[in-house]
Amino acid sequence: MHWNPDAEADPATLVYTFGGAAPVASLAPGTVLSTWTRDCFGGRVRSTADLASQVCDPRYLNPQTGPFYVEGAEPGDTLVVHFLSIEPRHDWGVSTTVPFFGSLTATGLTAMLHEPLAERTWFYELDLTERLVRYSALDSAFQAELPLDPMHGTVGVAPPLGEVRSSLTPGSWGGNMDTPEMRAGTTCYLGVNVEGALLSLGDGHARQGEGETCGVAVECAMDTVLVVELLKAVPTPWPRLEDDSFIMTTGSARPLEDAFRIAHTELVRWVAELIGLSTLDAYQLVSQAALTPVANVVDTNYTVVAKFPKALLPGVDVMGGMHRRLRATRNRRP
Repeated sequence: MHWNPDAEADPATLVYTFGGAAPVASLAPGTVLSTWTRDCFGGRVRSTADLASQVCDPRYLNPQTGPFYVEGAEPGDTLVVHFLSIEPRHDWGVSTTVPFFGSLTATGLTAMLHEPLAERTWFYELDLTERLVRYSALDSAFQAELPLDPMHGTVGVAPPLGEVRSSLTPGSWGGNMDTPEMRAGTTCYLGVNVEGALLSLGDGHARQGEGETCGVAVECAMDTVLVVELLKAVPTPWPRLEDDSFIMTTGSARPLEDAFRIAHTELVRWVAELIGLSTLDAYQLVSQAALTPVANVVDTNYTVVAKFPKALLPGVDVMGGMHRRLRATRNRRP
């Protein structure tokens, strides 16, 4: 199925929340969806001369594509989203510093007396053939080539309890988790909270360092192909990810250690379930084997990812073998 947003749409008509928006289309489980997403600035920051605070309305940041109603999805199910392809739509991306936003400056939640850091915009050339992201310093002639590693910062469903949450916020529903692990070849598992799940995605990044330190990755519009599936009567309290090498759990909260605790609590419980270990045995094993990349320390909630190697799960059928089955569809197109 193809679903293409209107590139000329008034920003005020786009979706900036999880929950509270009517679905744009209906997907049956097994559907391969080809779509695209705007960058977090809605395409309004296009050069080093454009400052986000001047060209963007702060009410209209991080537009989402969707939501998509998934047929048969009910509370207590798990929505499965496997990314077949995530590719920059254009050959450029941008990053910025934003006043009082980022991990190394005062923010509205960490108030201090100092003036905001200077607002600047960096323009990145994307070499889609050589798979490179070209960085150019603003205050010197220094340049560097970074690997292209496209991902979606924002993937989620409608939250529980009828809540409507900003697309800038991550939580148990997914949302703006900003983890580089959300790349092509990854399967994302999201607990369904409302009928139809109401899947949305956006916030494409040509690449992002772990933590998204300044608050802004290499932002770009993204062409994405994904397949949706459904696990009936399988609850997933917090978003889970799986790729060919790792199972992963996420936690989003403030302070950062609570995000860490959520991610690791979920991983311990998942490993215990998969291997048949007691909670304390799984706790010990995870303590010695886990990797813990910090996804973001800038959003309204911070996100931590806990990773466990699948090499320690020989013969284990993770989530009914869903990732393995969907990975085999990587050559399919709608």
